[in-house]
Amino acid sequence: MRWYYFVAYFFGGAFLVNAIPHFVQGVSGRSFPTPFASPPGKGMSSPMVNVLWGTANAVAGYFLVIHVGGFHIRSIPDVVVVGAGGLLMAIMLSRTFGQLYAKPEQSSVVSQPPK
Repeated sequence: MRWYYFVAYFFGGAFLVNAIPHFVQGVSGRSFPTPFASPPGKGMSSPMVNVLWGTANAVAGYFLVIHVGGFHIRSIPDVVVVGAGGLLMAIMLSRTFGQLYAKPEQSSVVSQPPK
């Protein structure tokens, strides 16, 4: 198998994982960050934009995994590479959105109970 098939599988897995939060937030009617928001990746985009962006990611992931090379679900190297791309994207998304949605830190001053 050619090396660039594995590169395509890796990025295909990343695109497939990236499709999930955008599509889910969009069909749930919630705003969610996309590259089209202002500022990109931090501002909120409408649910419709998220449905379209999630669908575009799913289509891109599908073509990279299924139509490049000869992906076989029973081939351990193929599945591991797709899974690695998906796992890396999931970790990056969790860190990015964790910082975006983090609550402000509470004051270190301990409040006294009322007397």
